[in-house]
Amino acid sequence: MDTRGAHAIDTIDDLRRHLQWAIELEHATIPPYLCALYSLDPARNPEATQVVGTVLAEEMIHLALAANLLNAVGGSPKLDTPDLLPPYPHPLPHGDRSVHVHLAPFGPEALELFLRIEQPASADAPPQSDEYRTIGQFYAAIEQGLRMLCDELGEEQVFTGDPARQIGEFHLRGGGGEVLPVHDLKSASAALAEIVEQGEGAARTDVWDGDRDVFHPDREEVAHYFRFQELKVGRRYRTGDTPQSGPTGEEIAIDLDGVLPMRHNPRTADYPEGSAVRVAQEEFNQTYSLLLYQLEEAFTGNPGGMTDAVGTMFGLRKQALALMKMPTGDGKTTAGPTFEYVPPERRN
Repeated sequence: MDTRGAHAIDTIDDLRRHLQWAIELEHATIPPYLCALYSLDPARNPEATQVVGTVLAEEMIHLALAANLLNAVGGSPKLDTPDLLPPYPHPLPHGDRSVHVHLAPFGPEALELFLRIEQPASADAPPQSDEYRTIGQFYAAIEQGLRMLCDELGEEQVFTGDPARQIGEFHLRGGGGEVLPVHDLKSASAALAEIVEQGEGAARTDVWDGDRDVFHPDREEVAHYFRFQELKVGRRYRTGDTPQSGPTGEEIAIDLDGVLPMRHNPRTADYPEGSAVRVAQEEFNQTYSLLLYQLEEAFTGNPGGMTDAVGTMFGLRKQALALMKMPTGDGKTTAGPTFEYVPPERRN
């Protein structure tokens, strides 16, 4: 499917709808990446911790870029909504229905999901505005629609948003890339390129994303898909490697015994009301729903609120780690965060 037909991007409203979908898409990566990251013992798996942590930080940047794009065209980002937290497992928002996002500890199953999410488009893959095979094709459809609307209406009629809503740089430990304010077609294209290149590579046939490696400044940084492939293969990419060659550099040690055995797709309903695990899960869900509220506030007129949101994210880590050390009672697994939406009227 391309940008014509039922999910065409022919009007400003179409564009705004698809950019809200982009926010939902970028957010959809965050809970599974958080589960994988928090399940890792950093002392026993330093490389995997660095990789998942940097990708997570960059997904937060992509979320802010998607919000900047929507604000720039006069939309209003929505994050404090149950649409962002459907029950797990669930398909990628408006994507390939065969790809199911699930919550799991770090390991082969989680890596297969991450590789499918970040899969690069082939060089000749067409734009897809709905049920997209790859994220790159979805963003290509948005850029195509954006350029067409600018040609038809003029940039001033497309970029009508309040510049004060634009998020500038904010600090996330360990991530590459930057948050670009969006105010015209040129800056919008740059923001879209930043998202796609960090995920797929600086060209659809390249491993590298154009940045320097945050933890190894002497190296170029590989795109998300290829970072996860390094973990799967247990080896780094080096200069001269290609998607076809795979990584041929130094080995990466992965210690799967240094991973907390979180139960897959946990739910509060698995435990009795008032039980220690359920109370801890409900507290996590309260905090995560607060985070969504803070992000929406930051993206709809209070950019300084990003500081509060980043602080809440660091607080989530302590709650998630406590959960992942609580036995479930089956003798094999531990509990984990459930990422269930708490409506505002039920929040503390």
